Amino acid sequence: MQIINDISSFSLQKKSAVAIGKFDGIHIGHQALLEKIQKKQQEGMTAIVFTFSPSPEEFFRGISLPVIDTTEEKRENFRRMGIDILIEYPLTKESASISPENFMQNILLEKLHAGYVVSGTDLSFGDKGRGNAKMLSDFAVEHSFIYEEIDKVCVDGKVVSSSAVRGAVEAGDMETVSRMLGRAYRIEGEVVHGRALGRTIQMPTVNIIPQRQKLLPPNGVYATVSVFDNRYFTGITNIGCKPTVSMKNEIGVETHLFDFDEDIYGKNIVTNILHFMRPEIHFEGLDALMEQLRKDELTGKAYFGDASFDFTNIM
Repeated sequence: MQIINDISSFSLQKKSAVAIGKFDGIHIGHQALLEKIQKKQQEGMTAIVFTFSPSPEEFFRGISLPVIDTTEEKRENFRRMGIDILIEYPLTKESASISPENFMQNILLEKLHAGYVVSGTDLSFGDKGRGNAKMLSDFAVEHSFIYEEIDKVCVDGKVVSSSAVRGAVEAGDMETVSRMLGRAYRIEGEVVHGRALGRTIQMPTVNIIPQRQKLLPPNGVYATVSVFDNRYFTGITNIGCKPTVSMKNEIGVETHLFDFDEDIYGKNIVTNILHFMRPEIHFEGLDALMEQLRKDELTGKAYFGDASFDFTNIM
């Protein structure tokens, strides 16, 4: 996949299929757009995702929200889906002030050679957001390419949006998050050394420090599936500050993998958060903590049950 951050000297000669959106989280609504350009890709068009950096909220409103997917995670998602070109359109005072007409003519037609464009119903582009789906639809008819507008997708009677996914993550409702994303919510990082306390009580853990901008669910213990070296491991994960044994206020992600005892320091691991088990608790002492951890392990193993657990929607 080619990643483009500067389109000033970029142009295509081959017809392209372009999906336009913010793509925060790449939820099932976004996936409906991507499926459209993938079909056009099979017909010989170049599949292009056109998104923005920084996000419009951050640029126009000065709001820097934690992200559902980090830049690296988002890029990896697009790679996995077989997207040919990812354009991370740089939002600046100059680029944000381009007229909708110039955006359609200079970027979509002349640079991207668009034969097909798809977006959601809330599309806005160009100076002051004046460009919209109606304007793009009329322009497409005039210039003989196809524009398609995709309706919102619903889960449990609620419209799926990045805001809805964010709200479910913040509430710890990981089952709803999984349904909206079409996959489990994941936290990725390099395994680092912890205090090795878990090993002393026969519950060794792997520790990662999440990226600072990553949106995390509430502090607590979760049933998780971790993936590294193309292997899947069930376990339980504590997200939080470990108040019983640490005075630090740094948020960490600490996972006990069931029936596992390997040295994986330095490896990259993806922890998929499936189910909230309990909030983070301050215990009076190490004995009380150990007793609760044993209970958590039993609860986690009961959640996964036998070896028949379905891993198909993990990644």
